[in-house]
Amino acid sequence: MYDSVKDYYGKVLQGSDDLKTNACCTGAELPAYIRAALSDIHDEVLTRYYGCGLIAPQQLKGCHILDLGSGSGRDCYVLSRLVGEDGSVVGVDMTPEQLEVANRHIDYHTDKYGYKQPNVRFLEGYLERLHELDLPDNSFDIIVSNCVINLSPDKPAVLREALRLLKPGGELYFSDVYASRRVPTELLEDPVLYGECLSGALYWNDFITLAKKAGFLDPRLVESSSITIENRSIEEKIGHIDFWSATWRLFKLPALESACEDYGQAVIYKGTIEHCPKQFVLDNHHLIETGKVFPVCGNTWQMLHETRFREHFEFIGDMSTHYGIYADCGTPVPFESQTATESSGGCC
Repeated sequence: MYDSVKDYYGKVLQGSDDLKTNACCTGAELPAYIRAALSDIHDEVLTRYYGCGLIAPQQLKGCHILDLGSGSGRDCYVLSRLVGEDGSVVGVDMTPEQLEVANRHIDYHTDKYGYKQPNVRFLEGYLERLHELDLPDNSFDIIVSNCVINLSPDKPAVLREALRLLKPGGELYFSDVYASRRVPTELLEDPVLYGECLSGALYWNDFITLAKKAGFLDPRLVESSSITIENRSIEEKIGHIDFWSATWRLFKLPALESACEDYGQAVIYKGTIEHCPKQFVLDNHHLIETGKVFPVCGNTWQMLHETRFREHFEFIGDMSTHYGIYADCGTPVPFESQTATESSGGCC
């Protein structure tokens, strides 16, 4: 499978127009500051881009970022501008042809950004075997990936390696393709379906299970959109399965709980994160308006209090008193209300 993917992205595809489906593309509108950064990317790097949108979480200044499956380097170069000279970006990819493009334009972007020296580098390697690249444990603030993890034949290993490399409080912030059910084994062997990010897509619930097993205890969905294949021959093979492009954020916080628990806590966003003056979006259930008292569960509290976001919030309460499950974002109490039915007098 490695050789098949290398061949597809290194030799078969020569540009975005060679893709046979829109699974690796998105029509999502990028914010103005991202569009501005993209305008400075070298044309060859842009031409050899095959990902989903652009993966850039908030508060990047000075961060050290790892990009899994960096391809021609487009996202790395945008991120290298956003982190500034005090930050750094490392891109990892297994396709020599893509890495050749990325490495060819390091000096171009360093000069374009006015940096004294490059703050980005590219390494050839496999996402499942990042330990072979001599990257230290606990060394990255953020790990990103752009529609690539689905191409890995060993996704649990990718998640374990990501957890190892993240600093405490760091996050894996990535987009990928997910399926409505488990993809049949025979479709996994189709090189086009795999290369187009379809047959390697995880069943969404399997992903959540794998993430928790790896140590990312409360995966948060940021956004999602349905994928339309728009290719008749591919539709005939795999059209019985629905697919989505989705962005997740997974925090390295070992004290997170398995459900959202209520401790009577709240936060107030100060509006001080660059490009986010009016609201902070943690995930698709937490759009926190500037200046407003926003009640949160214990897990959300930790995601803000124990991470790079801490200085941008005021925190109300602590975790000394527990009030049970947080009904608005956690698992509801499964038991019937005592007043709902008359007691039958039965026993267990």
